[in-house]
Order: sequence, then structure tokens, then C-alpha cells
Amino acid sequence: MALLEIENLTVEFATAGGAFRAVDGLSLNLDASDVLAIVGESGSGKSVAMLAMMGLLPWTATVTADRLNFDGKDLLSLSARQRREVVGKDIAMIFQEPMSSLNPCFTVGFQLGEALRVHLGMSRAECKARSIELLDLVGIPAPEKRLSAFPHQLSGGMSQRVMIAMAISCNPKLLIADEPTTALDVTIQSQILDLLLNLQRETGMGLVLITHDMGVVAETAQRVSVQYAGQKVEEQPVVDLFSEPHHPYTAALLAALPERATSRMLPSIPGVVPGQFDRPDGCLFSPRCTHATDRCRTQSPTRASAGLGLAFCHYPLVKGEPQNHPGTGVTA
Repeated sequence: MALLEIENLTVEFATAGGAFRAVDGLSLNLDASDVLAIVGESGSGKSVAMLAMMGLLPWTATVTADRLNFDGKDLLSLSARQRREVVGKDIAMIFQEPMSSLNPCFTVGFQLGEALRVHLGMSRAECKARSIELLDLVGIPAPEKRLSAFPHQLSGGMSQRVMIAMAISCNPKLLIADEPTTALDVTIQSQILDLLLNLQRETGMGLVLITHDMGVVAETAQRVSVQYAGQKVEEQPVVDLFSEPHHPYTAALLAALPERATSRMLPSIPGVVPGQFDRPDGCLFSPRCTHATDRCRTQSPTRASAGLGLAFCHYPLVKGEPQNHPGTGVTA
């Protein structure tokens, strides 16, 4: 049985201009000990999907799904009290921007101890001992002294390590890392990724890595799910995705990597991810796609087979050529 099962997840936000669909029919599975990367541009619904699964969205959000299961539990049917017993303990998240995610009014020791008291019922002495152990585990020097430090007294890399320590404090079964290397220098990025992977291997937890850095994906993930405008457009094992992407959006993301440059000018994807008022009919990527036809602009695509990376495209790519495209003559 999969650790996490999401089927046809939809998230809509009520706004003054009407409902805005941030996640549209998303499905994914994660087994225990798996490392899944979710990639896509800003505005693709990566973070919103995971926050919806954890029940951390504001009241303006409406979350629906055919299935939303974690470790055999139906998350949609849990009461608020039951969900609080799962979130923070069995499911943990490392949020974006550690400098703003930590509460500036409380010390590191207090914030680490809070989860231990609430979820594990530890005494003050036990919380202190466990907090020191956690800070040492994530590579923070002199952990006893850091317990009394406030967030503003920590560097960005140190704050990120504290966030990781808080997330793993209750030995979660699933850890979600949302842009864990944002705003960190290259050396610290490498250290944080190595730390996360080592912890994942030692504890056997599932790891979901949300990022738009394809280099990070190549180094860490086993499988990759590509999202665009709230929809999953492709999912493949990491080696297969980098060697042969099947969706034009995935191919465009990979073509923009500096290490794949074939000229002095890096390729780019024209336009932006559609928002609330500029969502096109048909395929949402069609205004930016070099292979788009009138069919793409008017009809929503169907999902291809697993052999074609579950590509959400009328003309999935094979060896860089769109299949059954009227302009190429290439047939499946």
C-alpha cells in the first residue's frame, strides 16, 4: 500500500473576481522510502497541493479529491483534532523562507520543544535533551548554546537546519521539503540536500521535494512529477525524464538548463503561467508551446500512457518529435 495516495485533487480559492483553480485534477502516489520531486514554474500549484493535503490552507480554499489517503487514513474524513495528531507528527513540512517561517518572538529551543510536548508528551528536561540531539543531528555546532538563540541571531543556512530539525523531531513518515535551498549559497545548498538525503536514508521516510531547480532534481530524486498551471503534465523516473521528456513543457524546462546550452543565448519559454483571468481554452500550455495547433487551443488533452510519461498532451514527444502531429507526419 502506498504511503500517500492523491487522486483527482482540486483546490479552488474564492476571490473577489470569482473562483480561482490553483490545483486541477492532480494525482500522485508515493511509497515509503521514495523520493519524489515536484517541479514547475512559480504558480504551478506545487506548494498549494501539499498544503491542501496537510489541511493548512485558509478558509477561502475549497479542497476536493476522489482520494486523499495517507498511511491508510482518509485525510478528507478526519476531524480537525484527528488531523492535528497526524500533521506535524507523521507528516512534516519544511516551509519556504526559513528566516520568515521561524517565529521571531521565541527562542529556537522553545520552538523545537513545542512539537515534542504536543505530539510526544515529553517533559521539559526530555524536550531539552531531544532538542540538543536534533540540532547536533542537523550539523549545528554548540547546540546547547543555540537553544537560547532567537531566529534573527542565526544565518540563513543555520535557520534552514533548525527548520529541518523541527520537521524531523517526531520521526515523520513523510517529509515535504518546499524549496529547501531557496536563498542559500551554493555550498550551503549542497550541505542541506546531503543532510536531507542522509536523514531520508537513515529513517526510511518518504520525501517530497518541491523545487524549480532541475539540478537539485537530478541529484536527489527517484521520480519527478512536472506541474504546470495546477495540472500534472508528466511523471517519470528521473533518469528517463532527463534523457527523453515526453511533454513539450518538460522539454522546454530541460532545454533552458545552462549545461545544455548550444549557443551563447539560453533558450527560454515565452510568456507566463496563466492566472485567474487569462486561462486559455484547451491545453493550458498551448499559448507558449511551439507545437500547438488549433486542436490544442480548443480541446483539453487526454493523458498518455505510462510509457509516454503520462504526458498530458495531444502530441507527446518521442525523441523530440511530437507524435501524430499534423505538421510532422510522425505517427505513434
